[in-house]
Amino acid sequence: MVKIYRFAGVRPVPSAAPEIAAVPYDVVTADEARAAIAKNPKSFLRVSRSDAELPGISPHDDRVYQRAHENFEALKRDGLMKQDTEPGLYLYRVQQDGETFLGLCCCLDVDDYRKNNIRRHEQTRYDKEEDRTRHIGAVKAHNGPVVLLYRNTGDLVSSIESQVAKNQPVAEVRTEQGILHQIFRITDPEVLSRLEHRFSSVPALYIADGHHRAKASVNLADRILASGKVPDPEVCRFMGVMFAHDRVKIHGYSRLLTDLGEYTPGTFPEALKQSFAVQIYGELDGSGYNIPPKIAHPERYHVVHLYLGGKWYECTRPIEPGASPLEALDVAVLQRHVLEGMLGITDPRGDARLQYLGGARPVSDLQKLVDSGEYRLAFAMQPVRVETVLSIADAGGVMPPKSTWFEPKLLSGLVIHTFDWS
Repeated sequence: MVKIYRFAGVRPVPSAAPEIAAVPYDVVTADEARAAIAKNPKSFLRVSRSDAELPGISPHDDRVYQRAHENFEALKRDGLMKQDTEPGLYLYRVQQDGETFLGLCCCLDVDDYRKNNIRRHEQTRYDKEEDRTRHIGAVKAHNGPVVLLYRNTGDLVSSIESQVAKNQPVAEVRTEQGILHQIFRITDPEVLSRLEHRFSSVPALYIADGHHRAKASVNLADRILASGKVPDPEVCRFMGVMFAHDRVKIHGYSRLLTDLGEYTPGTFPEALKQSFAVQIYGELDGSGYNIPPKIAHPERYHVVHLYLGGKWYECTRPIEPGASPLEALDVAVLQRHVLEGMLGITDPRGDARLQYLGGARPVSDLQKLVDSGEYRLAFAMQPVRVETVLSIADAGGVMPPKSTWFEPKLLSGLVIHTFDWS
């Protein structure tokens, strides 16, 4: 069973929310963050991607984390962000492409993570895990929410939805893409207690997005406790936004490779035929989020799309009879037969030759990255079913890193959970 906690969030004053709110730190490069900050100096990217303000030095230099702390303190000192006077819970609502997503924002216990009451389905990458651990410790805040799922088995969703009509949004941001993000604050003591009690009967939560943020929060709590310091109890909690499992969307997560190993653009597709049926896919307009499989009955096949040498290929392979949910993943088969089997990438968490791009980005972005010469090839992946993700997590399985891209994507800077450990 899981525990949720109310907290006194640090939030932008309503008039400043549209300028402060920013995309998550891990969906932009340093150059993209730098351009966004130049356009909008109040952007929360100055906190979450402070490395963008210090080009020429390592993004893991102590000065980068100190700059993040200073920038966050400046937002509060200048009156652009203020802390709520009393703890509460928050609703985070996203309206996007005619759909509405509603999550409950609260704090969660790092001990529930340790006990596997908060379940994960992906491995984390060492460098990114350490980066967020140092960042959270320096800023003394969880400034990017972990997105989690709970199984929608009753009327819990309707209980949360009923609170929207009873509260006015305390922050409202519409992105350039027309996506509306709203924050509502719940302060009624009776409602707060009821929601906390209701979630105490939820057996497990599942991390959908933010594996590195969650693990970093646990790492920091462990380090502070091991130091012998008596920390603020908030150190042992981290901020999450919980959605019903059937109220989210999943895209695939693309792979990008910097080299072809011993292969050439001509020999690589031929070598792939040892493990896949490979055929030229044809022209793509790049407007879609995922490439639809051309093969009949794609549910019976692994389907991967390769971009190499200016061409798209569809690579298919029958799913083995009796394969476990983990073995039946396209990303698992790609890792085993191609990334490891052909290219020798045995550590998908740390090998610098392998990079990832969120599957909600159009396929034209993959083409541009390969055509520019920055990467040699790209693999576009099909989405995984939500139930598959939950069943793998329940069985203790771990999917390869960056196997899923969940929507909605939440903005950073709209609600912050702070703590003290000095």
